[in-house]
Amino acid sequence: MKFALAVFSPGHAPSSRRALLFAQAALASGHEIVRLFFYQDGVHSASANVVAPQDELDVPAQWRAFVTEHQLDAVVCIAAALRRGVLNAEEAQRYERPAVNLPAPWELSGLGQLHEAAQTADRLVCFGGD
Repeated sequence: MKFALAVFSPGHAPSSRRALLFAQAALASGHEIVRLFFYQDGVHSASANVVAPQDELDVPAQWRAFVTEHQLDAVVCIAAALRRGVLNAEEAQRYERPAVNLPAPWELSGLGQLHEAAQTADRLVCFGGD
């Protein structure tokens, strides 16, 4: 089965951890993930500047390692990211901001990527949000 996942909550939220566990289980079971889409506060899971307390899991780091290891298509909504100060090098330069906190493997793109993933996948599974 082909899955597309949308993550709406930040890395410290339980739903982000559940999304990661679901994604890991899906791949371990032989399923495919056509795209991970981070939207709303979920864009914080892609930020390189998130620091987890020592007594908590570093879910953003786990996401980064998972995406890199499996070479997944991991898209961060550009509008949500800009609003929350999550910038790749191109956007930091465009808006004359001093910091970059969205390195590879993440890709900034629009909601069209979520729509396309939903059309390509057999199931769109959403985690978090209001």
